[in-house]
This record gives sequence, structure tokens and C-alpha cells, in this order.
Amino acid sequence: MNDKGKLIFFTGKMAVGKTTYSKKLASELNAIYVSEDQWLSYLYPDEINDFNDYIKYSSRIKPLLEEHLTQLLLSGLTVVMDFPGNTIKQRQWFKTLFRKSKIPHKLIYLRAEDDLCLRHLEKRWEESPERQKFDTLEVFKYVNGFFQEPTDKEGFNIEIIDV
Repeated sequence: MNDKGKLIFFTGKMAVGKTTYSKKLASELNAIYVSEDQWLSYLYPDEINDFNDYIKYSSRIKPLLEEHLTQLLLSGLTVVMDFPGNTIKQRQWFKTLFRKSKIPHKLIYLRAEDDLCLRHLEKRWEESPERQKFDTLEVFKYVNGFFQEPTDKEGFNIEIIDV
């Protein structure tokens, strides 16, 4: 029987660099990269117009992916997930992926101040003008208002990276 894979996922404020870092890490580890943004854009093109739409459709894909990701992990593959884990509630879903099957995991917390995230957001607008529709300053403030730093009490293997 193969060794179990490893689940790697992230937390950090909006525009801290989670997508950039997760892609780089997946490449370095020769791991499976799974992006919520990619799944949502393929399954629900032109249907996500505001934050409420995002929440609605994001909650729909998780049950679809849960069994699939668990099987990948149990087969010995490392999976790097570019899904938000920015609140305690969001991070609970990741536990369902690794706890039942006792799959090793790592929660990477990319820690940064708002001013750095805002600079990243401005760069995102330049590189992907279509993202300006959703990734606005108002959304940045709104989303980051819910951010909760991870704590050891949550039961994760946490790695903190100061950006």
C-alpha cells in the first residue's frame, strides 16, 4: 500500500500572495495544485458577480471535491490547495479532508500587513484587469474584516511565513 500523501493549504489576508505561493510550492513539490478560482470559473462562468454569489457557488463545489481529494491523498499524492482558509469556519472544511483518513497536513499562514496586501492588489489589477470587477478595495476591506489568525487550539500543523 502506498504511503499517504500530504494536504497543504493556506490562510492569510486577501491579496497576501496565497495563489502565487501555492502555485510555486506545488511546482517545487511536484504536487497536485487545486484552485478554487479555477473550479469556480469553469463551473460557473459569468455567475459570480458579488461576494454573496461567491459564497453560494463556493459551498457547492466543496462536497464535489471532498471525496476526490481524499482519494488523491490516500493514493500518496501531495495536494496543494489554493482555497481560502481565512476563518475558523473555512478551515474546518480542510479538517474533513485529512482527519477521517489521518492524512498528514500543513496549514501555511502567510502573514502580512494590509499595506503590502494592497500593493499586491494593485499589481493584480494591472496584470488581470478583469479581476477589478470583483477584487475591489471595498471587497478587500470586507473580506479582511472576517480574517481570523489560526491558533494552535484549532489543531492544525501551522507554518507561519512572514511576507
